[in-house]
Parts: sequence; C-alpha cells; structure tokens
Amino acid sequence: MTYVLLAGGLLMVSVILAAVVARAAGRGTVRWGAVAAAAGVLVGLTVVFDNLMIRLDLFTYAPHLISGLRVGAAPVEDLAYPLALVVVLPPLWALLTRSGGVPVGDLLRHAFLVSRPVSWINTAFPFASAVVLTTHEVDWLLVVGTFYYLVPYNLAMYGINDVFDHASDVKNPRKGGVEGALLPPRFHRPLLWLVVASNVPFLLVLLVAGSPAARAAVVVSSAAVVAYSIPGLRFKERPVIDSMTSSTHFVSPAVVGLALAGARFDGGVLVILTSFFLWGMAAHAFGAVQDILPDREAGIASIATVLGARRTVRTALGLWTAAGVLVLAAPWPAPLAALVAVPYLANCAPWYGVSDRTAAGTNRAWRRFIWLNYGCGFLVTLLMIAAW
Repeated sequence: MTYVLLAGGLLMVSVILAAVVARAAGRGTVRWGAVAAAAGVLVGLTVVFDNLMIRLDLFTYAPHLISGLRVGAAPVEDLAYPLALVVVLPPLWALLTRSGGVPVGDLLRHAFLVSRPVSWINTAFPFASAVVLTTHEVDWLLVVGTFYYLVPYNLAMYGINDVFDHASDVKNPRKGGVEGALLPPRFHRPLLWLVVASNVPFLLVLLVAGSPAARAAVVVSSAAVVAYSIPGLRFKERPVIDSMTSSTHFVSPAVVGLALAGARFDGGVLVILTSFFLWGMAAHAFGAVQDILPDREAGIASIATVLGARRTVRTALGLWTAAGVLVLAAPWPAPLAALVAVPYLANCAPWYGVSDRTAAGTNRAWRRFIWLNYGCGFLVTLLMIAAW
C-alpha cells in the first residue's frame, strides 16, 4: 500500500463524511469560509513542522511509497491528514451543537461511560499482541489499530447496544454503572453520529492498509458489532448466535491484527484462536445468566433465557474447560495458558445449581469476572513475552 493511496483515501472519505454530517446539521450551520481559513493555518503549520522534523532526521519516507511531490522536504501526502480533520470536525461540531441539540461536553461524558472504559483493554490487547508477536516491531499501523480497538471500536460496540437496548436497560437494576451505562434518549441520535464519525476514518485506514484477508476480517468484525444490536438483525436476541457474535467482538481484533501483520494461519494459530473463541462464548453465556428475569420481562431472548440459569452456567463451565483443554494442543509455551482457565472455572462453579429465581445473584461472580480479566491478562502477557 502506498502513502498516496492511504492519504488520498482518507481525504476522500472525510469529504464524503463531512458532506453527510453537514446535511444532517442543516444548511448554513457550517461556515465554510472559516473552515477554509482553518485549513490554511493547519496546512501551514504541518509544512513547517514536517520540514523541521524531517531535516532533523526524526523520520524518513520510503521513496517507492510516495508520489515524489514535496513541499520543501515534506511529501505532499502529509497534508491530507490536517485537511481531513479540518473538513470533518466543523460539520460534526455543528451537528452536535445545533439549536435544540445536546451539550457536547455532556455527550462526550456519556460517550466515555457508554464505551465501558474498564473493558477497553479486552479488545485492544488482542489486536496489539497479534501484531507485535507477528512483526516483532512497533509501527504506525500498530499504533493506529490499537487506538481504534481501544476506544472507537468500544464506543461503537457498546454505544449501538445501549441506544437500541434502552427500553430494557431502564428495567435492569445493574445498569447505570461500570457494568453498563444508561443513556438518556436525547443523546441517542448524537451518539450514533459520534460512533460513525469516530469509526469510519479508522476503518478506512485498516481496509486500505490490509490484504484481502485483512479486509475480510475488518468487515466481519464491524458487521458483528452492528448486527448484534440493530433492529432487524438483533443477533443478541438469537440464542447461541448471541454468544457466538459476542465472542467475535473480542476474537476478531486478534484476527484483524494477524491478517494485517501478514501472519500465517497455521494449526497452532487456529488452535489458539478457537480456544479464545470458546472462552468468549463462555463469558457471554455466564454474563447473560444474571439478566434472565429482566430480559424475560422485556421480551428479550438470549442463550440464558432459553436454556435457563442452571443449564447456561453448566454450558459456560463446559466451554471454559474446552478452551483450556484445546490450548494444550498449541505450540509451547501456549499450553501453559490452560492454567488461566482455572480462575474462571473457580469463579463460575459455585453457581452450578443456580435457579432462574436466584440467577441475579451471579452478578457477584460477574463483577469478579471483570477484574479476573486483568489478572489473567497479565499472566497471558507474560506467556507472550516468553514466546517472543
């Protein structure tokens, strides 16, 4: 992929996105003269500081990846990034601050809570570790992809869910904290616009930068995020498919990272990914148990409402066990990761005989599960360092 293609594609999508957002904001809400003036200032600053950094040998460009057109020492492609920002941000600001709209500060505060910051690492880590273990280096694609799967991706995954689940969430006593935000209806439309604006540029970069396999992985990852919650698809209300889709949310960033880095999907990699997928299904199934009664009251189907609390807990135990056993077939030192399944089994096992009536009590174990991910993630990180 050339720098020309990446920069040009980003600029093109930014212009299209800006036109769509400006139309939604209303005619006359964007002062394009001021936008042009801001663009001139940003381009000028980019030229000055790019030339300064290049002449100080802070970075270089591969000649075969750029057009050869320069402004001083800086490739003309560098100007695409400030232009893309200055084209998109004013229409987005106009949309979010239009008369009758919501305060931007309040929207960003709600967006932060909606994105579940306590769980950001669960999607960023699989992507980053997949890239680093494959390439053994840190490059711009690692940084861009890790940031995307850290924040915008989670905003999309949880934000879309919270918008379309609002009717049932207001009846769920555990919503409104670390386990899930309760987004007021007046923020729904602005949040969806924020999801689009924050995700599309990153997705473009990942699509343009990758091979056909990487593009397919990005498409599947994004489709799973959307299909889980939006009306008409609502995979979260299709028992068993709900757990499979939820697991895809966490496994797909690793697949995207591996594909972008040019990894070979050999037997060992497939075993690890399958084990991770089973772990994700177990996590979703166990998490659904605590919501059986609120979900049934709201008319929402899930793996737990169909199987019942007891069978769902036993299913989760079986999936976590299978994940631990399967990873034993992976190349050394990956088999040591089988021990990581033990804390999850120990956390889940006391609820082996839970009933639907007492299902809400599993929330105590679910809260421990959230923090177990940090401790077990630390152990997995040590194994990855050993493998590297």
